Order: sequence, then structure tokens, then C-alpha cells
Amino acid sequence: MKKITITVIALFLFANAKACDICGCGVGGYYIGILPEFYKHIFGIRYRYNSLKTHLGAGGGTTYLTTQERYQTTELWGAWNIGKKFRIMAAVPYAFNERKNQGVSKKKNGVGDISINGYYQLFNFKKAVFSKKLMIQTLWIGGGVKLATGKYTPADKQNNSQNTNLFQLGTASYDFSVHAMYDLRIQDAGLNVSASYKMNTANKYDYSYGNKLNTTAQLYFKFRVKNKFTIAPNTGITYENSKKDIDNQILVDVSGGNLLLGTLGVETTFKKLSLGGNWQAPLSQNLANGFVKANNRVMLHVSFLL
Repeated sequence: MKKITITVIALFLFANAKACDICGCGVGGYYIGILPEFYKHIFGIRYRYNSLKTHLGAGGGTTYLTTQERYQTTELWGAWNIGKKFRIMAAVPYAFNERKNQGVSKKKNGVGDISINGYYQLFNFKKAVFSKKLMIQTLWIGGGVKLATGKYTPADKQNNSQNTNLFQLGTASYDFSVHAMYDLRIQDAGLNVSASYKMNTANKYDYSYGNKLNTTAQLYFKFRVKNKFTIAPNTGITYENSKKDIDNQILVDVSGGNLLLGTLGVETTFKKLSLGGNWQAPLSQNLANGFVKANNRVMLHVSFLL
């Protein structure tokens, strides 16, 4: 149990280091929920829905500048296990962005920034506890790169004190990340903890999005039906934090912040097919010095296990 405690504490310390994604558009988003069990390969489609209210007035009030922004992303993704210790994951997003202000709507559709990540399984322990119940612990650590494949439009970065630079398909920068995923399961009850830290570089327009951190802790239980069908409801919390953006070596006041969300989801598996989804609701937030308000989020996926 001492080893379990040390591992969980280490992950939460790492998670509170500094920063993560608050917009869910091309600027990024690493949350994938509880990964379905698979032996060699997994391929699937994820759908993400995220909306924001930007250009808020003092105290969060609505003004003529207040804008509703909606980000929808359909993402092709896959993971490959290489032996028992290595895993490679990749995702190709296609985004549908929309913003509305005073009845005027603007849309952007297109390929977002492709991400590639590699993981190493640091340990996988199995032993009997509590009257011969099976306990399994696994820890994966890794890193990755986000490519500059999504379109970035400099004209959409307006220079005023209330403008956020979120309405983009991509960042036009090559960014790097480190990840950790820990799972503790006793028989069919488990705890899943994950953390990601993304280090952003400046693009050719000398704009750098703030480094971002995401950490999630979820409790789940697996109900097995005749050893063929598995359903695993889960609930937990997600914490995101972002540093301020830097534009031509000047800090952008209307950027950065932190967000705490409650999560509720379910994962189901039948033979080689996995279906799942989750709903995330803000519990507390302070984004872009109060000029941005995050709304509820949804993520759905269908995956094929090989």
C-alpha cells in the first residue's frame, strides 16, 4: 500500500506543477477518459463538444461584445502496443468552430493539429489482497509532439484588451508534452489518475500559447455480464491550468487561468467493440481574468479493439 500512496501523491504533485487546455478548439485538448482495455491495437472515432462565453464584462456581465463560441471536433485516433512495455498513440482532429455575436455568426471548419505520443509501461503489478481479491496496478509514462497541421489565421487575433485568441483551427507551432497514466484496480473497482503537461513554442507570427496542464482522477466499477459484455460507469474530477499567452514577447492579459470540472461517464465493451462517453461540468473557474466562461463539455467515442 505504501507504493500505491507514493505513486498517487507523485502524480498529483506533477499535476499541480503549472498549466492546460481551456478551449477545446485547435489549441488542444488531451482528455480521453478511461482508455478501454486492449491487447495490441485500438482504432476509433472521438467526438468532442465544448462551448465558451467570451468578452464578458466586469463581474462576468454580458455586454455588446459578449460572444458565444462553440467548438466541435471529430477525431480519428488509434493506439498500438509494441510488445508489453511500449505504446504509441496518434490523433487526427477535424474541427467545426463557430462564434456568434449580436446575431452574426462566423464559422471555421478544417483539420486541426495532429498529435503523436509514445508511452512506456513503468510497472504492472498483480497480487491477491483482501481475502484473495486480485489487485492490479499499472503506470504508463511518456511524451509526445503536436504538429502544426491546423490552419492559424493571424487576422483573428485582434489587438484589444478583451480579445482571446481561441478561435483557431491550429496554433501554427510545434508543441511538446509529457504524460503519466496510473490505474489501480481491486477486482472490478478501480481508480484512474492521469496527468499531462504541454509545453508550447512560439509560432512564426511570434505568438506562443501558454503552457498547459491537465490532471484527472476517476473512480470506476466494471460490471461484467456473462464474461461477454462489460459496462463501467465512472465519476471524478478534472483540473486544468494554463499560463498566459505571449504575443511578441508581451504577456496577453486575456488568457490563461484555471478550471475545475466534475466528470460523469460510462465505458462499455462487447467483444471487439467499445463505446463510451462522458459529461464534464465546471465546478469553479477563473479564465482569462474573468473574461471567459466555460460551459459543459461532452466527449463520445466508438472504438474497435484488435
